[in-house]
Amino acid sequence: MIFIVGTFVLVVGIVYGLYWLLVEREDVEHQQALRKRLKRPTTKAVITAALLKEKDRLSDVGVLDALLSNMGRVTAPMQRTIAQSGLQVTVSTVLLASACVAGLTYVVVTNFLRMPLAGLLAALVASLLPYSFVKMTRNRRMIKFEEQFPEAIDLLARALRAGHALTTGLSMVGEEMADPVGPEFRLLFDQQNYGMPLPQALKNFADRIPIIDARFFVTAVLTQRDAGGNLSEVLDNLTSIIRDRFRVKRQVRVISAHGRITGWVLSALPVGLGLFFAFTSPDIYRKFYSDPLGIKLILGALMLQIAGVFVIRRIVQIEY
Repeated sequence: MIFIVGTFVLVVGIVYGLYWLLVEREDVEHQQALRKRLKRPTTKAVITAALLKEKDRLSDVGVLDALLSNMGRVTAPMQRTIAQSGLQVTVSTVLLASACVAGLTYVVVTNFLRMPLAGLLAALVASLLPYSFVKMTRNRRMIKFEEQFPEAIDLLARALRAGHALTTGLSMVGEEMADPVGPEFRLLFDQQNYGMPLPQALKNFADRIPIIDARFFVTAVLTQRDAGGNLSEVLDNLTSIIRDRFRVKRQVRVISAHGRITGWVLSALPVGLGLFFAFTSPDIYRKFYSDPLGIKLILGALMLQIAGVFVIRRIVQIEY
C-alpha cells in the first residue's frame, strides 16, 4: 500500500513538474518581470540616465580602461577609426593584438636570421598590421557608404515631397537603407529624438562620416534651416552632384589604370624574380643566407622596395 501511494505521488510530482517547467514557468517569469517594471521608480534622474548613451569603453578591464582614458591624445584617433570601421572591438583589443603579433614576429625572425636588430625591425612593422586591418575595414565601409549615400538622399527627398517632416525622413532612411547608411541615419534620428538639437546631431553625423558628400549634405540642410527654401530640390541637386563626382572618379580610374598596373608590375617584379632564382639557383643565394653582410643587403633591399611601393602608389593616386 505504501509503495502504491509513493508511486502515485512520484508520478503526480513528475507530471506537475513537467507542466510547470514547460507551461507555467514562462508565465510566472513574465509576471515577475512586469511587477518589477511597475515597481521601478520613474523619477527624472532615472529617465535621464536611461536615455544617455554610455561612453564607449576603451577596454573591458577597468584598470586598463582608466589607464587608456588618461592617454586621450593617443587613443582618441584610434577609437575614432574603430568606430568608423564598424568593428565590435575596443582599443585595448587592437593594442593587445599588435603586441602579440610583434612578439611572435620577433621570436620567429630572431630564431631564423639570428639577428636581434632585424627581429626588432620586423616586429615594429608587424605591430602595425592589426591597426592597418582596422583602417582598411574603415576605408571599405566609407567607400560603401559613399556608394549608398545618393540613394539615401533620394529617399529623403521623396519623403519630403510626400509631405513628411525632415526627422521622419531621417527615420525612414535609417529603417530602409542597409548598413552602413542605415545605422548612421538611425543614430542621427535617435540623437535628435532624445533631445539633442538637430544642428548638433547633423554636425556629429559629419564628424562620424569623414567624406565630403556627408559634409555637403549637412551644410545643405543647415543652410536651408537658416535661410529657407525647398529642401527636396536642394537634395535632388546634391544627388546629381554626387553622381557626377562618381562619374568623374570612374573616368579617372580608367585613365590611371595603365599607371596603376605598371606600379603593380614594378613592385612585384623584384620580389618575384628573387624568389624564382632562389628556388631555381639556390647556390647563388646561399651566401646571402649564410653571410651576415648578405642578410643586411636583403633587409636593405626590402626596405627600399617598400619605400618604392609607397612612392609609386603616391604617384598614381590622383585626387578628384
